[in-house]
Order: sequence, then structure tokens, then C-alpha cells
Amino acid sequence: MINKIIRFSLNNKFFILLCAVVVMVVGLRTANNMDVDVFPDLTAPTVVVMTDAHGMASEEVERLVTFPIETAMNGATDVRRVRSASSQGFSFVWVEFDWGTDIFKARQIVSEKLITVNSQMPLGVGQPTLAPQSSIMGEMFFVGIQAKTTSLRDIRTIADWNVKPMLLATGGVSQVTIIGGEYKQYQVLADPYKMKYYGISMLELADICKGLSRNSSGGAVRQYGNEYVVRGIARTSELESLGNSYIKSENGKPVRISDVAEVKIGSAPKMGYASENAKPAVILAVSKQPNANTVDLTKRIEANLATLQKTLPPDVKLDTKIFRQADFIETSVKNVQDALIEGGIFVIIVLFLFLGSFRTTIISLLAIPISLLGAVIVMHYLGLNINTMSLGGMAIAIGVLVDDAIIDVENVYKRLRQNRQKSPENRQSSFHVVFEASKEVRASIINATLIIIVAFIPLFFLSGMEGRMLIPLGIAFIVSLFLSLIVAMTLTPLLCNMLLTNDKYLAKNEKDKWLTSKLIHYYQVSLEWALHHKRLFVFSSLGVFVISLILYSTMGRTFLPEFNEGSLTLSVVTKPGTSLEESNRLGNLVETELHTIPEIESTSRRTGRGELDEHAQTVNSAEVDARFTLKDRSKEEFMIEVRKKIAGVPGIAATVGQPLGHRIDHMISGTRANIAIKVFGTDLNKMFSIGNQIKASIAGVEGLVDVNVDQQIEIPQIQIRANRDMLAQYGITIEQFNEFVDISFGGEKLSDIYEGQRRFDLVLRLNGDYTGTIEGIRAALIDTHDGKKIPLEQVAEVVSVSGPSGITRENVQRKVVVSANVSGRDIRSVVEDIQKNVNEKITFPEGYRVEYGGQFESEAKASRTLLITSILAILIIFLLLYQEFKNLKLAGVVLLNLPLALIGGVFTIFFTSGVMSIPAIIGFITLFGIATRNGILLISNYQRLHLSGASLHKTVVTGSSDRLNAILMTALTAALALIPLALRGDLSGNEIQSPMAKVILGGLLTSTLLNIYIVPIVYSILYNRGIIKPEDDDTVHN
Repeated sequence: MINKIIRFSLNNKFFILLCAVVVMVVGLRTANNMDVDVFPDLTAPTVVVMTDAHGMASEEVERLVTFPIETAMNGATDVRRVRSASSQGFSFVWVEFDWGTDIFKARQIVSEKLITVNSQMPLGVGQPTLAPQSSIMGEMFFVGIQAKTTSLRDIRTIADWNVKPMLLATGGVSQVTIIGGEYKQYQVLADPYKMKYYGISMLELADICKGLSRNSSGGAVRQYGNEYVVRGIARTSELESLGNSYIKSENGKPVRISDVAEVKIGSAPKMGYASENAKPAVILAVSKQPNANTVDLTKRIEANLATLQKTLPPDVKLDTKIFRQADFIETSVKNVQDALIEGGIFVIIVLFLFLGSFRTTIISLLAIPISLLGAVIVMHYLGLNINTMSLGGMAIAIGVLVDDAIIDVENVYKRLRQNRQKSPENRQSSFHVVFEASKEVRASIINATLIIIVAFIPLFFLSGMEGRMLIPLGIAFIVSLFLSLIVAMTLTPLLCNMLLTNDKYLAKNEKDKWLTSKLIHYYQVSLEWALHHKRLFVFSSLGVFVISLILYSTMGRTFLPEFNEGSLTLSVVTKPGTSLEESNRLGNLVETELHTIPEIESTSRRTGRGELDEHAQTVNSAEVDARFTLKDRSKEEFMIEVRKKIAGVPGIAATVGQPLGHRIDHMISGTRANIAIKVFGTDLNKMFSIGNQIKASIAGVEGLVDVNVDQQIEIPQIQIRANRDMLAQYGITIEQFNEFVDISFGGEKLSDIYEGQRRFDLVLRLNGDYTGTIEGIRAALIDTHDGKKIPLEQVAEVVSVSGPSGITRENVQRKVVVSANVSGRDIRSVVEDIQKNVNEKITFPEGYRVEYGGQFESEAKASRTLLITSILAILIIFLLLYQEFKNLKLAGVVLLNLPLALIGGVFTIFFTSGVMSIPAIIGFITLFGIATRNGILLISNYQRLHLSGASLHKTVVTGSSDRLNAILMTALTAALALIPLALRGDLSGNEIQSPMAKVILGGLLTSTLLNIYIVPIVYSILYNRGIIKPEDDDTVHN
């Protein structure tokens, strides 16, 4: 079958060349049109249920809103975790489904469950709604709006009615959250004493306000051959007209709204502040839909905003440079592309040095573009995009892609020159030589490539986020490698036949090049010496292998290397109960401090929350995004200064992370930090106390930074406690009492006021004298059954107490989280120290327990999966080797490359980072596959020589030196192509591929250097001892 493919290629040159050109042209076109992103889509199937609970206290929200929703969701199909947050006036429930669940199916399941819950919601609470489906990459774009003279209220109105609709109309945008500025409102501020004078009750005024600005429909009139639509026009936005609205007549005179209340345009109670570079602003956070092209979407948004800017007041400026995820993507992809190109240059240098011929170099190199562009086409049809992972797979493969072609070209080139050295009558046709030379190595090529592909199989067993992230890398590697095999069996023999068979060319290149002849000479000398000192070689290699195993066991463990995103995300939390204004002041102080650091370019801050924002902060917390560019110092030094500056701001606890890293942590553990220590229980105060004990017990753990306890302690509340006896005396029902409190102090939206297409709320409440202080609340007048009014304090006790600030839950249990980040040390060892400290120093009361969550869980799970599947892959590799040699002992000799490869990989990681991550483990898996190729080349050549009747000594020495060129070229191209990735691990986009590149680079160098000595030595030992018998060889190639 394979021989037929080679023969067909040699006989149909135009067809093969045409196929190669088509693949390149289609591949280039596909690559230009494919989506580009930083990572594959990592979005876990999560549905967010948001409920506006109209100012309810946290415990009420938890009991009446969150709990029924959670209970309904916990029994749903494929749900793996339900998390919730209940805060004043809002409930958020995150329903997380098993990986692989179709998100639209998940949303359907949640929607069906919500039908039963809606009827259980208390009166006055909004219907639970599903948040728009957004990508895990979170907010991919921020727009800051500032102005010199335009008021913050007008800026907010522009954001709500000009900018947001335009952003949502851009295809690919899922959600736009606005924070900051002043939300415009039409307000009716009632004066209870004027209402008492005119005999107007609060409910009467509320009923009037409900119909204050409405039009009506009067059907149609048909007259004079026309049809006239009849409309009653009563809608208005003029304050004077609204104030003139009639309530009732008193003593024959009309009482208007303006007689008992002030009608004005004001600002809604602030829920959040925003600032840009420590100056007040309105910030819009844009979230994208899953699978949307971030770079393309960013360009379209910026183009639309540039058009919109022309229509805005001259002093209003839209800033799109605060945070652009596209910057990180473009930088990352460019860095990986640069590594690809630079790796390719290394490959060219190696090939030219060894082959010494421009033609042979070009033939070998053609495998790279055809394989890579073919891989792009396959990825496109598999629904994958271009990202740092798929590009990384290609970058790691780039040196391996030419290996099959090199082995073929090198063998054909050698056999053609040997054929030319024969007398003219003994020479064979060039077609026959090329065919036989290609046939000679084809089994080795196919098996070696299959073994590398098999070595990658463990990658496809990874589940969860690590699977989503790393499988595209495996697909890109395997597909490009498989295509390079096809090229080596079709295009390479054809080009060899076309370009290398010319007599003139062969005459000029009759002798070996200076480099290769010198290498072969010195190698033969050293191999002769090694064969006379077998024990020294074997035992020293064994000793180094044992040392590498000891070093491996001492290394730290981590999940993924830290990203370098070029921006920071700081979570800044003040003490619960701190007012929004004070939180804003402290947040401003944080920004000001950050701007004293030279690397910081810009900052944006969101304190509090936007409307129904699933990434909401509480009143006492802020999120600061800071863009930076490293200049004269390392990232570690820069981060130390950032933490030092933040620590100098009084009254705050801060966590420093990066936008994507933060969100990946949040997706894994529900907490935006590397490590989450979750305390479960019932009493929030007791849980908070345990959390602080844990914080104190782990404070001394080396490498632990940003240790914070969820601030779920009690905050001040004003409670208006109804006195039922007194309410009965005055004829006030509990419902009337609750409705009065709701409208008078909470402010009830009763109508919509339209200004053209813009819609604003009309809100009724008591004026500021009665809503701003405890004394004012006590003095507010409540309506009695006989139309009179009495101070609220006569029928209720108004007291200042404390209640929970917010309540977080997981799987229907209250939790408090102690969160921490890790710096300068691996996560696994830090977690082990934490667990040891907690077990020794903390005693948990009955009903309270602790759980640990974070990246280390994913690391441990992924490591277990890779270990089990790697053992399976090694068994399959062994079977493939047996299939190649039909001899278990020979297959075992080839597998000696695995420990030899391990040596270099371990030493490289130990002397660079000292930490073993999942990408490094995958590097070892790849390395095992690539390293076996050299053993196959040697053993198969020994077999060929044995069959021709050569002695053992000649077989080992000649067989090894004969394959030296191919072995060194394949190893050096595969290894040196990775140098750019290995050396630039700190650049954006290279972080995950760099540990893989280091392992493969180090492992290939040691396995190749040791392989060319250890395999011949072991082979000769086994042969001399009769373990490998001459008759075994006859089975090979039969």
C-alpha cells in the first residue's frame, strides 16, 4: 500500500505538485479568514440567574429569593455546582453544569426550573432573569466617558441611550454594563405635613403618580373621506405640567401634586462610582458572546464609537484605551508567530549545515508550510480558531515536521551518490534508486510518526478547563505531524527525483560535506572507545537518571504558569458597612498610589455595582484595572512594589491578579484567587471568626500573598419594627404599614417619563428631611384608617442594629472564603503547608467544615489523568515497536530512550523554574514520542546490515555512523526550533508553551547524545550474551 503511494507520486508529478499548491493557497486563505483569540473557548457551561429584590436586606434575600431558586436548580440535569450571593436588594445564583453540556440546553433547563420558582417569589420582587450568555474571557473591552463641562448625569444619560444601544447592536456583544455617573430620575418628593394639611394619603398620591404621564387611544373617526386616529395626549416631561396634575378637591379647591410635593429631576440613589485615572467617569464594560472573534469585534466597536463620537457634545470624550483584551491577544499571537518564524530559521540553518546543499534543504523545508497550512484547513473544519494554544502546537511541531522529510531526503541523497560512484554498467536508474531509498526508510518513518501521535493521546483524556485549553494544542500538533508524514511519502520522493538526480549536480556533491565527514569520523572514534568502556557509560547514565528522578521528586507543582497579560485586576475591599462614598474615596487613593509607579500607564476603577451586573461588587468593594508596560525591572519587582503601595492605603484588603487569570480562578473555585479555603456552616459570625483563625494560622506560610477573609460580618441596619397593638389602635393593617415603608423610604417607581425615545423612571418618596436621618424616619407621618396622620414612631420602633452584609452559598450551604494568591513558590507545596497548619491549629465546631479549592485541584486531577494515560501510551508505543521489529527485546532497547530523554527534561526544568506544571508534563509526553524515533532509526539499520551478513562490530559502528546525520538533523531541528519559545517564556502568549519547549529541548539533547552511545552499547551487550540472537533478525523486514 505505502509502496504504491510512493510509486504513484513518482509517476504523477503534476498531480502531486498541484495538490501541494492547492493546499498552500487554500490554507493561506483560510488562515486569513479564521477567528483569532488568545485561548480556545474556556467558558464553562454556566447560567446566571439574577433577581432584583427591591432593597431587601441580605437575610431576606437569602431566605425568600435565593433559597427557592437554589433548591429548584440543585435537582436539575447535569448540574455540578450551584453558587449564590445574596446582598442588599439583589440575588445572584450561578448554576454550573458539567463540562460538555450544550449551553443552550443548560439555559433551557434553568428556564424550565424557574417557571416553578416564579410563583414563590415575594410581592414586589422582580422576576428572576437569566444573564446574557457571556464568554469566560469576561469583559473584553472598556469604554470610559469623561467631560470637562458636561455633568455626570448627562454623561450617564449619553451612556445609557447613545453608547449602550450602539454597542449592543454590534454583532458579537452579549452584555454592556454601565457604572458611574448619576442616573437621571423624575422625583416626586412628598412633604407629610402638607399632605396632612390637604388630607392626602400616601396611597392616594401613589395612585395619581401611576397615571401621571400617559397617552390614551380613542379609536378612529372617519370623516370627509379620511380616517383620523383619536389620541388623548397627556404625556409630558415638563416639571411644571407634572406638578399641576390634579389629586382631589379640598373645600372646593383643586389640590395639585405641587401643593403637597416637590417635582424635580434628580439622581437615583448611587449604586456605584467609576473613575478613570483617578478622575470621575462613566465606564461601560463590554462582554462578548462565546466564540466571538475578540480582535474583529474590538475593531468594529472602535469604528462604531468613532462614528458616534462625532455626534456627542464637543467636551465629551470616549476613551477606548482603558482595557482592550485585543491588545493581549494581538501581542500573544504575534509572539508565538515570531517564535514559529525564528524556529523555522534555526531549522534552515541546521539543514544547510548538514546537507550542505540548497536543493536538499528546500525539499526538506517544503514540509513545514504545507503541513502547517494543511493543519489550519483541518482546524477550520473542526470548528477551532487560531489561538496561542493551536499556534503553540504548531511551534512545537515545526522542528519535528521536517524530520520525516529529512530522513527520506538524506537517505535518497546518500543512495544516489553511492549509485553514481558505481561503474556506469552497474548503475541503476535514478527512479529505481529514489523509490528503493524511500521504501527503505518508510517503515521507520511511519512507525516513528505513529509513536509521536500515540504519545499525544493522554492529552485528549484531560477534561474540564485544562482539556479545553490544551486539546487544541494536541490537535494542531498531531494534524500537522500527520500531514508531514503524507508529504514525506508523496512530495518529498517526487522532488528528490526531480531535483537531485541530475548527473552534473551529483558530480559536484559526490563527497560528504566537511561538517558531516568530520562528525562521522569523530563519532566513530568515540563510539569505538565507548564500546571498550561499556560499564562506565551504562552506569554513569544510570547514575544521572537516578539523580534526575530525585530532582523530579523535589520539584514544586503548579497548574499553569502565570500569564503576562500586561494589565492587573485589583480587588479592593473596605470594611463591611463602609458607605459607598467612603469606599469611593479609598478607591481613589488606591488609583493615586498606583499612578506613582512608573510602569502604570492607566487605571480604571469600578466601586459598587451597575444594574444587574453579574460581576457586581458590593458597596464596600471596588475593582481596579491597571494597564502597565514593564521597563527597567522584572515583573516580580514590579508586583512587589504594587503590593507595597496598596498595603500603604489604610482600611483596605486587596487581592492583586490579572484579568484572565482572575477569571480562570473564579471559574475553577468560585473565588478570584489562586487558593480558596471555604468554611461551611450556619452562623455567619462564627464562620467569620473561624476564617480569621485560619488566616492567622497560615500567615507565616512562605509564598502566600493577598490573604483575605470574606468580609461577611454584620453591618449597620435601621429596623422599623411594627408594634401590632398600636397599629390596631390606629386602624393600620400590616400590609398598609409595609407599603408605606416601601414607598416613603425605598422610593417606588410608579411611572415612566419619556423624553423623545428616552425613558426615565418617575419615583415617589418622602423628601430628604424624612429619609436622610433616623430622626427623620421617626418623624415621618403615616396614614391612619380615619384619614389622619401620626408620626411613625407612635406605631413602630425605629432602632439601629446590625445584620449580614452579604451571604454567599455553595450547594445550599453558607460559606465564608479565605482567599490567597501565591507568589515565588509553587501552588501544590503552599497548599500542603496550609492544610498542615489548619489541621494542627484549628478545631472546627460541630456542623462546620473546611474545603480547599483552586488551581491545585485541577493540577492534581490533570496529573493523575496524564500519569494513567501515559502508562497506556507507553504500552501502545511498545506494541508499535514490536510491530516494527517483531522482537520484544529490540522494542525494549528502543524504549531506553525514554529514561534518557527524562534526564535532560528534568534538569532543564530544575535549573530554570524548578516547578513542574501541566504544560511541562505534556512536554515530557511529547518528548517520549520524539525520542523513540532515533532508536528506531538505529535498530532498523542494524537489522538491515545483519541481514547482509555484516559482523556485530561492523553492524554497530557502521550502522550507527550511517544514521548519525539523520539522527543529529532530526534531533537538532526539533530541539533548536524550540529555542525562541524556551527563552521567551515571559512574553505574552508564550507562557504555556515555554515549559513544554524547555522540556523537549533539554530532553532531546540528552536523549540524542546518550542514545547514539547507549543503544549501540546495549545492543552489543545483549547480542554478545545471546539475549538477541542472529535468527531474531530474520523476522525483521520479512
